[in-house]
Amino acid sequence: MNGRRITLVAAVTAALLAGCSSPVKLNEGAPVADAKPNPVGSGGAAGGAQGAGAAQSSVATVDLSKNASASASNLGRVVYFDFDSYVVREEFRQLIEGHAKTLAAVKAKKMVVEGHTDERGGREYNLALGQRRAEAVARSLALLGVTSGQVEAVSFGEERPAADGHDESAWAKNRRAELKDK
Repeated sequence: MNGRRITLVAAVTAALLAGCSSPVKLNEGAPVADAKPNPVGSGGAAGGAQGAGAAQSSVATVDLSKNASASASNLGRVVYFDFDSYVVREEFRQLIEGHAKTLAAVKAKKMVVEGHTDERGGREYNLALGQRRAEAVARSLALLGVTSGQVEAVSFGEERPAADGHDESAWAKNRRAELKDK
């Protein structure tokens, strides 16, 4: 009987340790979705042959501060979200990277990320969801080298719709985070 008890304790301990060794980190920032690969110019699996001559390439340094304000004006300012989600979609990665480069080049520049929702859901829920959307974009910027003092995340919930209407077309335009210069 004592041998069975030791075996049972060992099995339970092994199961607990296996459960605790998950590679998923719960304290990381907002997830970034990779739902659809970009078939044009993404350099994904089809661009594998490009890496063959990479050893001979030389990389020149670029001073981003010279063109920072010009490139920032060419970037989009809105990140759209799926229904009831604050996951930054892959299609907005380039937009966020562009703003991150601008903010990293000009440390005095500041930005506000405004989170918005559609009209569905209660007021408190929408304010919280809008805040999570704004913070997801701000965390994405921070992961790319932007300091926390340069970005402020605020929520307006459903209070400032981009489109009037009570259909999916209007709701899709209202589920967003807007990046605005401060």
